[in-house]
Amino acid sequence: MIAFDKEQRVIVTGASSGIGEGIALLLNKLGASVIGIGRSRERLEAMKAKCARPENAFLELKDLTDDIGGLPEYVKSLKEKYGKFHGLALCAGIAALKPLQLLPLEETKRRFDINYFSPLFLAKGFADRRVNNGKGSSIVAISSAAAARGDKGMAAYAGSKAALSASMKSTSRELAVGGVRVNVLSPSDIKTPMTMNEDLTDLRKDREALYPLGFGEVEDVACFAAYLLSDRAKWLTSQNYTVDCGCGVI
Repeated sequence: MIAFDKEQRVIVTGASSGIGEGIALLLNKLGASVIGIGRSRERLEAMKAKCARPENAFLELKDLTDDIGGLPEYVKSLKEKYGKFHGLALCAGIAALKPLQLLPLEETKRRFDINYFSPLFLAKGFADRRVNNGKGSSIVAISSAAAARGDKGMAAYAGSKAALSASMKSTSRELAVGGVRVNVLSPSDIKTPMTMNEDLTDLRKDREALYPLGFGEVEDVACFAAYLLSDRAKWLTSQNYTVDCGCGVI
């Protein structure tokens, strides 16, 4: 059985919706203290209202792209506020279909700021031995199966997620000496507000038949993430797990 105690503090980015919210809620239910980061106070409060243990849910309102270079210091400030951390779940992300011929540079940079640079520099802050609990600490980054699949119109999104997966692999090698584990989850089509938007309607219709068990639910990813963040996964690091219903499109 996966279980945490309230002294095991986990930072969850993108905690106000989708996969981030699902992971935050499950970790809280399993006993961890969750520090949920998001850009919407209203949605963060709504997430906390759903928590099984709201007294162990703490909210941080922040746009992670405002000062990416300052994110390591931001993580250190959270440590001073809450104490050392057991885990970091990097869930904040943004996706949109955009054919290459219509892809503006600024929009591409925005994808990379949110999907790649922000999580990388948050991991840099967490890697400081004064911030994490040392052996047993864990980072889980949410990448995407799109990083390896090559869907049309996903050049910027897929590129940013592929970069994240590659950098987390390298990071896992660096942090292993301190006992910190780093793993990646690469989900395929999961029902979240981001993936269910109207822009992706045609893509969803094209891909429906690929999944013998239907599109994934947030809990399918959250359960896996909770396991990787827990002591039950003490021998697992440097892995990129594809969560795609075995559809074989990668």
